[in-house]
Amino acid sequence: MIEAIFFDLDDTLLWDQKSVKEAFVSTCQLASEKYNVDVDKLENSVREEARKLYSSYETYPFTQMIGINPFEGLWGNFLDDTDDFRKLKEIAPQYRKDAWRNGLLGCGIDDEKYAAFLAEKFPEERRRKPFVYDDCFSVLDQLKGNYKLLLLTNGSPDLQNTKLTITPEIVPYFDEIVISGAFGKGKPDPSIFDHALSLLNINKEAAIMVGDNLMTDILGAKQAGIRSVWINRHGKERNEVIPDYEINHLSELLSLLERL
Repeated sequence: MIEAIFFDLDDTLLWDQKSVKEAFVSTCQLASEKYNVDVDKLENSVREEARKLYSSYETYPFTQMIGINPFEGLWGNFLDDTDDFRKLKEIAPQYRKDAWRNGLLGCGIDDEKYAAFLAEKFPEERRRKPFVYDDCFSVLDQLKGNYKLLLLTNGSPDLQNTKLTITPEIVPYFDEIVISGAFGKGKPDPSIFDHALSLLNINKEAAIMVGDNLMTDILGAKQAGIRSVWINRHGKERNEVIPDYEINHLSELLSLLERL
């Protein structure tokens, strides 16, 4: 019998990809007005340069383990009190400037000062554009009180808590919130799932994990012996990681839980 549900945050409840996309569009639109650059071309250029830069830093293995992606680096402050996060905090301002500068250069625009302006504008736009999936609150309303609910999210505590601060309706639904950067390891490491089980004082047979990422949420649950539900809203292809259940909308979770 299921007693507890673990939920991923980004792109399971929060539509983070849309928030990032909208922030890019708004920021690149400014550059388009100034330089007549194609908005999509600049966005793609900045994304590509950000990925390259991000993977070149000494912090990259840490960000991979904790689960912090290059685009979170473009707006996160990383005010977390560990050596690894302090390094990220030091790197972030220059990383943002360089990503936007290189992105502009890729479109034939050499303007270091304007790149620095865009690097500060993007975080503002991202904070202004939090999106939550339409079915999120109606489902959580029906689960709250009937199950123990735990939010299990990869990332920097400072940044993940910022996301929760700008969508304050989410937090009250959850009995516990576990953030990988505070725990010290991220999904798919089974130890973070074991930690979540211990917080709720339940065994693995009584829990189920709901998430959008096969390589973190679903693989991690599988390695921890916890049943998993892959929410595949956008028609992704499966890989070698096989979830126990697959749904296309969060509302489908309710009938699934009834069957279980």
